[in-house]
Amino acid sequence: MKKMIAEGLGTFILVFFGAGSAVLMGAHIGMHGIAIAFGLSIVAAAYGLGAISGAHLNPAVSLGALVAGRMSAGAFVQYVIAQVAGAIIAAAVIWLIASGKADYAVTANGLGQNGYGAGYNGEYGLGAALVFEVVATFVFVTVILGATGPGSSAGFAGLAIGLTLAGIHLVGINVTGVSVNPARSIGPAVFAGGKALADLWVFIVAPLAGGALAGIVHAAGLTRADD
Repeated sequence: MKKMIAEGLGTFILVFFGAGSAVLMGAHIGMHGIAIAFGLSIVAAAYGLGAISGAHLNPAVSLGALVAGRMSAGAFVQYVIAQVAGAIIAAAVIWLIASGKADYAVTANGLGQNGYGAGYNGEYGLGAALVFEVVATFVFVTVILGATGPGSSAGFAGLAIGLTLAGIHLVGINVTGVSVNPARSIGPAVFAGGKALADLWVFIVAPLAGGALAGIVHAAGLTRADD
């Protein structure tokens, strides 16, 4: 239960910092600021809660850990439930805060949801969205497995992971808004509805595929330091 609470709270921090910065401060800080907010959220959660649960905060990360042999199937299911719940609660809090502004409407202003195609950020197509999410998640989970595995520098994993997520956002916000995390996408989509829900499958399937591939490659020893 303690691990589930840590995963739920950690994912809440991720979505509250990241999606919250886009909704409440996006016009002032731009994409660079949003990228930094996502990166800082990982640093905060990793150092604050990582000792309890490992601070996966992401079903794709947990799937990578499962495939790499670092967690059981039962623990994976529990982590995912907690992560999705934390993301939904965070999105609800962001929506409540944003609704305090007279000219805010979730249908018009959004809730930091992911997307692609006409009318979304750079209007990249489905193929570009899938490639970016698979590749970016593969890179992200590979860094996580390496930074927390044998031979890693103790105490620096949270910083390395947070900076990696910030870098991924600097590359891909204009493409999909950057998911690399099904829970992060599910939370805002639940409240945004419409296109966000229609596009959601991309941000579940592609990150999970990237995370699983990272786990497979790590388990094969290709991205794992010698034990």
